[in-house]
Amino acid sequence: MRIAIFGGHGKIARRLEPLLVQDGHEVDAIIRNPAHEDEVAQTGARPVLADVEQLDIDGVVRLLEGVIVAIWSAGAGGGNPQRTYAVDRDAAIRSMDAAAQAGVSRYLMVSYFGAGPDHGVPEDAAFFPYADAKAAADAHLRESGLAWTILAPSRLTTEEPTGRIEVPGVSEGVDKGEVSRADVAEVIRQTVARPGLAGVTVEFNNGATPIEEALDAVQR
Repeated sequence: MRIAIFGGHGKIARRLEPLLVQDGHEVDAIIRNPAHEDEVAQTGARPVLADVEQLDIDGVVRLLEGVIVAIWSAGAGGGNPQRTYAVDRDAAIRSMDAAAQAGVSRYLMVSYFGAGPDHGVPEDAAFFPYADAKAAADAHLRESGLAWTILAPSRLTTEEPTGRIEVPGVSEGVDKGEVSRADVAEVIRQTVARPGLAGVTVEFNNGATPIEEALDAVQR
């Protein structure tokens, strides 16, 4: 099936794209910098040049025509509160509304462990704009009418993949920790294959449970 990844040159996306291609999917990697086209193409995905921060909703609808699963893995990268809100909240919300208009079957959001209106980040903290933006975007997605899944990893690392995670409600005593980007990519891959995860938020760290088992337990 056809899958679109917003933030197609990101560190998670570049690990995810070859996995999805290996599974037989047609992958559109949406990127804004033409200098990244060759690197993305090497993953097997098709680079699609578009600046989602600047596109209106009709432009995003055109990007998503024929797409079955949309994955939001884009972000402003912090440092500039105005751009954080523009990308992590406003552009993300436009992509959801566009997905609904384009008839996208499923929407997967990469968020973070602990996201939500009760995130507890002080307003004067540098992380607050991101936490606030993600809370708004996640809330909009839950009310969008889309078949959504929110994937919420803890602090991201560059460690090698373990193939194992821990999820609140599946493993005992799970709090915020850390997880490798490679394992996040595998969680996304496995989520694509599990439509039963629609309407579910999955917070996770690296842990002891095989990813397949953890996600099967969540969707039940």
